[in-house]
Amino acid sequence: MNFASKFEVFWDFFINKNGYSTVLLGLKNTMIIAITGLIIGILLGTIIATIRVVPKSNPVLTVLDKLSQLYVSLFRGTPIVVQLLIFYYVLMPLLNLHINSVGVAVVVFGMNSGAYISEIMRAGILSVDPGQMEGGRSVGLSYGTTMLKIVIPQAIKNILPTLGNEFISLIKETSVVSFVGATDLYVAFNRIGSNSYEFMVPYLVMAIIYIVLVVFISMLIKIMERSLRKSDKSL
Repeated sequence: MNFASKFEVFWDFFINKNGYSTVLLGLKNTMIIAITGLIIGILLGTIIATIRVVPKSNPVLTVLDKLSQLYVSLFRGTPIVVQLLIFYYVLMPLLNLHINSVGVAVVVFGMNSGAYISEIMRAGILSVDPGQMEGGRSVGLSYGTTMLKIVIPQAIKNILPTLGNEFISLIKETSVVSFVGATDLYVAFNRIGSNSYEFMVPYLVMAIIYIVLVVFISMLIKIMERSLRKSDKSL
């Protein structure tokens, strides 16, 4: 069977047999998991990074710092598919939780991303001139307020390209959510291939969609970087 014939088979399943609806569902779930996971990751990562860099002035902060290090080690030291399987097949039954597969993926991807972003954010915070903290404290702001309103915004600006790369990684890693029964782009195109007994064209189209998503996100990140550079020059 030549490529034209293979494409006709794919097109028949994609249009006439509503394969596009599964692809749209997979695309929607992929973006939900990646975007929500990134948001959770940024929030968790910022909290963990802040705990890691603040002076350990009391035993509570020391304990939180140790727990943060353990958290980062656990999530960076195990594959995300293992984390998905443990959460879905071990923790959920033990804790009697009832979360759908997409919800599980969002939680696990968010917690996994939080571990990586915490290290990214910590480097970003340390890259901010210490004089920024001193300046904030000198005008009467508390340590926490100075960190929240002055240091962290500058740190996020410094690590924006790296956050973009993390988002791209999340989109590509969503292909493992099929292990817990979630429908993503991989599952959608795999179903078309399984039903048509022809995988070449579905997988090629799937790859093209991933590439388009990555290129689009990369362009957005570059636009944001240029905008931030212009705002710096205008100051």
